[in-house]
Amino acid sequence: MGGWGWRRLRAPNRFLNLFDALVPLVTLMLRALVIAHKELLQLARDRLTAAMMLVAPVIQLLVFGFAIDTDVRHMPTVVYDQSHSAQSRDLPRSMEATGYYDIIGNVDSYDEIDRALRSGKARVGLVVPATYAEDIGRRRTAHVELIVDGCDPQVVASATNTAASLVAARSGEMQLANLGRTGAPNRFVPSIEIEPSIRYNPELRTAIYIVPGLVGAILTITMVMLTSMAIARERERGTLEQLIVSPVRSVELIVGKLIPYIGIGYVQMTLVLAIGHIVFGVPVVGSIVLLYGLALVFIAANLALGLVFSTLAQTQQQAMQVSVFFLLPNLLLSGFMFPFEAMPAPAQWLAQGLPLTHFLRILRAIVLKGSGFADFAGELVWLCGILLVLVTFASLRFSKKLV
Repeated sequence: MGGWGWRRLRAPNRFLNLFDALVPLVTLMLRALVIAHKELLQLARDRLTAAMMLVAPVIQLLVFGFAIDTDVRHMPTVVYDQSHSAQSRDLPRSMEATGYYDIIGNVDSYDEIDRALRSGKARVGLVVPATYAEDIGRRRTAHVELIVDGCDPQVVASATNTAASLVAARSGEMQLANLGRTGAPNRFVPSIEIEPSIRYNPELRTAIYIVPGLVGAILTITMVMLTSMAIARERERGTLEQLIVSPVRSVELIVGKLIPYIGIGYVQMTLVLAIGHIVFGVPVVGSIVLLYGLALVFIAANLALGLVFSTLAQTQQQAMQVSVFFLLPNLLLSGFMFPFEAMPAPAQWLAQGLPLTHFLRILRAIVLKGSGFADFAGELVWLCGILLVLVTFASLRFSKKLV
């Protein structure tokens, strides 16, 4: 038989071999599509998961897109005016007109500036010396001091750079005015120089700012995650029935589930503070006893929040999804990564409802500034209020019956 005839007989065999090879692949794809269809149906029935996939990205995009801004504005500022002149009063007004400073009041000493910075009421202090107006009148260089809370390097950069630009512009205006009066350049023209003074973190080390915040961030992540699956785990394992027939009341059940995790939270807090001090050289200036006492309220608030998520979810997977959705706003809106003053007012209102927002202020005030209880009593009131609301809501959500 010739070569052509042999190839004609072998051709069908090649097609059969190709068909035999494609059958398993086609079967695999068909079965995979059936499973995919089944999975889509299950996701469609799970309304919480569907909402997390579709609604959550849109909400996070809108909230974070408007809220996150590294350009710090509206920094609360106190003024120590020793000159009491028209020129010294004009300088704070010019600073406030830039939108970067909010003049919240006048003080009469450096001690009052320190108290305002330590309590968090102010982030910037402006000191105008008694000779300010006289120096300008005699065409000398007038010096002003800018005292800045250095706990957040972004605040320092925004405060000092804006002030430097402002006084440079004012100096240029005075030089032009002097040129207009004399008609010729004068070497001895008035000018203003800014002298920045950084408190609490003069070297502007990022670790000094980040490590204390990590205490609150890590506690938030672990405490919410641990407890968010508590009730859901009981339901999935069938042990919820034992709790239902027990004489334990809802409030007692909620509090009982919080207690073991509080010890875990203290262990984590101790590890982070110790490693931060040993490895990164982060100081602990204030009372460690006071810090641990106030941390109890924060840990309990996060545990209660996790229990709220647990009562809202039917499964551990749903509880985990809700927790993850909550954690990102906590880290971005609380002041952990971005300055609180840089956020618009609606985002700040939202952040006030987060336990981490208030605990970060307490934590950094004690660790970095050595603040006392009176400096952040308002933050503790916020934390206690949030804890009370969360425990009450979790207790009401948990009904002693199978659902």
